[in-house]
Amino acid sequence: MEMKRIQDRIGEYLISHVDDFLFDELSDNYLEKAGIADILSGVPVPIRKTALSNLSTLVIAQNMAFIVGCDLNFKYRDNYVAYILRTFTKDFARPLIGDGVEAAAKNDFDHACICFRAALLIDPDNVDALYCYGRACKDSYENGEGEEYIGRYKAESLEAFEKLTLKKPDFDMGFYFLGYGYLNLGLYMKAKLTWETFMKLSENQEQKDEVSGWLAKLEEPVRIEEGYNHVLAGRFDKGISVLAGYEDDTRFNTWWPLWYYLGVAYQATGERDMAKERFLQVLKLSPSNVEAMDELAALYEAEGNMEMADKYRKKIQVVKQNAELDRAEKAEGMS
Repeated sequence: MEMKRIQDRIGEYLISHVDDFLFDELSDNYLEKAGIADILSGVPVPIRKTALSNLSTLVIAQNMAFIVGCDLNFKYRDNYVAYILRTFTKDFARPLIGDGVEAAAKNDFDHACICFRAALLIDPDNVDALYCYGRACKDSYENGEGEEYIGRYKAESLEAFEKLTLKKPDFDMGFYFLGYGYLNLGLYMKAKLTWETFMKLSENQEQKDEVSGWLAKLEEPVRIEEGYNHVLAGRFDKGISVLAGYEDDTRFNTWWPLWYYLGVAYQATGERDMAKERFLQVLKLSPSNVEAMDELAALYEAEGNMEMADKYRKKIQVVKQNAELDRAEKAEGMS
């Protein structure tokens, strides 16, 4: 049966650790005696380069776990997991979690993430592994650099905490960290609802005071997000009535989505000049914003101003080409 691929946002940042290993097959005689020929026949097992002579059953399992933690879609992932489960059962996830916690305490977040990912492959319902993985990804993006790196680890952390709150809806700390995840992504309504659940579950007064402060600060951002949602739902006049009130508010008028959704609303209500002004403001705040350029091109074309429409379409092509070059350079650097 073909191995099912797993979405892996951060694997490219961890896979280089596989280079610490050599791979070799175990003898047919050993496989038969151990009763694992059906799992590992013809399957090379990982051997750490620094420990070539130490190859016990436990070490083999630890090495296998490390490899699949680095690469969730490793060619022999299912064989390795099957070996671990048959030899040690899903309880093997527990020491992996312990190793990950120890690595995180030493700020070795790569190693921590690898351990927690492996634990989740072995025991997908393990809420301790989910919680620790979410925190390790959070630590990684808070200490990391690069927009793409930070974005991928943020998404991975958020997904871990979302799964955690579904699997363990009475665990306050899942909601505590999920609220921060939503806040960091500008999902203010979700942050508010998540933290309100945390407030009901938690008995930690210090954390409750902290979250209470954030909830007070979220009142206006939540109102702005409601304005966005009015526009997305086609309630353009309501969207304008909410969002226009923040155009002169220095706390929020540097948020390009505020201007973008106002532009969409004005365009939909036939206020083309008002729409153009808002989309141009988007580009002042976010110069490579393809969506705003596309809207401007459509507005100018509707007016018959093909020169300006072509100008923005050419800019869109330049931005997309530059993005493709960046991706190609990153892919080359990883190879």
